[in-house]
Amino acid sequence: MRRLTTVLAGVCAAALFAVMTVVLGSPALAATLVEVTSFGSNPGNMRMHLYVPDSRPASPAIVVAMHGCGGSGPGFYQGSEFASLADRHGFIVIYPTATQSAGFGNCFDTWSDAAKQRGGGSDPVSIISMIDYVERNHQGDPNRVYATGSSSGGMMTQHMLAVHPDVFKAGASFMGVPFNCFAGASDYPPGSSRCTGGSMDRTPQQWGDAVRQAYPGYSGPRPRMQLWHGTSDTLVPYSLLRESIEQWTNVFGLSQTPTSTDTPQAGWNRSRYANPSGSVQVEAYSIQGAGHALPQSGMARYAIEFFGLTTSPTDTTPPTAPAGLTASGTTATGTSLTWTASTDDTGVTGYEILRAPGATGGTFTQVGTSGTTSFTDTGLSAATTYRYQVRARDAAGNVSSVSGTVQITTQGGTTGACSATPTVQSQWGNGYVIQPLTITNTSTSTMTSWTVTFTLPAGHTLTGSWNATISTSGQTVTVRSVSHNGTLAPGAGTTSFGFQASRPNGDTALPSGYTCT
Repeated sequence: MRRLTTVLAGVCAAALFAVMTVVLGSPALAATLVEVTSFGSNPGNMRMHLYVPDSRPASPAIVVAMHGCGGSGPGFYQGSEFASLADRHGFIVIYPTATQSAGFGNCFDTWSDAAKQRGGGSDPVSIISMIDYVERNHQGDPNRVYATGSSSGGMMTQHMLAVHPDVFKAGASFMGVPFNCFAGASDYPPGSSRCTGGSMDRTPQQWGDAVRQAYPGYSGPRPRMQLWHGTSDTLVPYSLLRESIEQWTNVFGLSQTPTSTDTPQAGWNRSRYANPSGSVQVEAYSIQGAGHALPQSGMARYAIEFFGLTTSPTDTTPPTAPAGLTASGTTATGTSLTWTASTDDTGVTGYEILRAPGATGGTFTQVGTSGTTSFTDTGLSAATTYRYQVRARDAAGNVSSVSGTVQITTQGGTTGACSATPTVQSQWGNGYVIQPLTITNTSTSTMTSWTVTFTLPAGHTLTGSWNATISTSGQTVTVRSVSHNGTLAPGAGTTSFGFQASRPNGDTALPSGYTCT
């Protein structure tokens, strides 16, 4: 009888998970939610939606906000307050959509062996790809990345901070469970889950060891953790808040006794666990009488306050521009840059390196960062001209003007005749994928780099590529080899790359005029 009751409760909760993220109402926003379809490695087969506020600093913070089982990224965007807070405080929000089932549908994978290993695969790798995308394309600050989520998303918050402690600075878990609570897909709720069955009890040391084993050998700083749970939650029992507290205080080497307690709002009992210097590492909220329906109104603000995103820096003075930019040691595939350090009243925290193709024209894009006054750029094409600039960033998030420009031309590689043969992997009404596009060395000498050009039909645009560096000018596409596939043996040595393109619906034309040098 107890098992039947538990299963029925779980089934009802699945419907609750699907609707709970819309109770707060749609935020009135200036920017819009945008889906990103080609964000990188995606073994979890997840979808990515992105909210980029119109007003934001040069290097905005990144918040990953995750829905509950049965929900979606757009649903959590509509039903939570993180996007409206992003408008106010200038951070970017990633809304992933999970596609795993485990009995409910659209649940984040916190149970599989692959998900529990750093770089093992599944949803964690997909989420890291989304963060990398924002850092590359929107200059997201890699030192200010945060995770939050509700129910399954709250579970994934604790999971990501355990598996990727070097990526995240802090997390806020609503109605989550400790990392490694689930033994496998069969142990995921509803039903007779040992994790959420109401009797889960491990020692703080056992919980802490689980986190430490997720990334063996990691000795860097751990992300701070904020935990939320309703005292009347029976789907994800309130008792699991205690287990989560035990896990994260043990990770930080803290006592199980809070260093302070208070009631920030009626019915909200908060316990804080600080280190000897007074910095709060773990913070737990018990919400009196609340069931499985968090976050409620106002809670998201407390989460981003815990992240440190509600206090704008008082210092708005940018660093001085780096001076004396020079290049040396240029080879066929790389060059080394050095410059004179910038000065700043709050302290320079790093430098951003920008690169543009050719001696004139082209757009400078960020290709790397450095904590020192030097940087080595690799993966360049032989016999090619590039220009570089550097800018500094300080502790308050201010960015300097760019340095002067230095121009280099890489050494010429040994090239010969080659051919480029495209294969249409798939196509649909308004797009297609060319994979593989095979490069063959038809000469009698070794090639150390290659360049392919082709023409896109009118109205067609590239939406993604892999295993090559691609640039476009109008409808002309230029593809250059990268470090791992530029060298081809004489007489039929081969490699390949691929790309995806969009086109007007119903247009069946394909690229043409492929040449290889």
